[in-house]
Amino acid sequence: MKNGMGTFYTSGSVENHVDRKKSAQVNKMLVDSGAEFTWINGETLKSIGVKREKKDYTFVMANGRQITRAVGFAIIRVGDALTTDEVIFGEPGDLEILGARSLEGMNLRVDSRAKKLVAGGPILAA
Repeated sequence: MKNGMGTFYTSGSVENHVDRKKSAQVNKMLVDSGAEFTWINGETLKSIGVKREKKDYTFVMANGRQITRAVGFAIIRVGDALTTDEVIFGEPGDLEILGARSLEGMNLRVDSRAKKLVAGGPILAA
């Protein structure tokens, strides 16, 4: 994972995409537009009933090490923005990450100078 100058943390929540009353706060997610997926603590996902839909996705870490993690579906919410996305079941030692796909789904972009998320503006329809 790149820990460059543009990195910062945000808070949000994760919801069960079927039963939206089941949700959990995620207080410290690393905003990383260089990471494709959003990673959430597996115990948090389990506690709100998110199921492991795809097992054994392989990821290559920055140090070259390969790891496997399970993937589920959840609603990711940051402020007023939300999206449904695939989420990685993080294991102990994994960072909680808000990745590029979720950012795109929420139509948020990174303002690296101000270290915050801002509205992405109009979306090209075609």
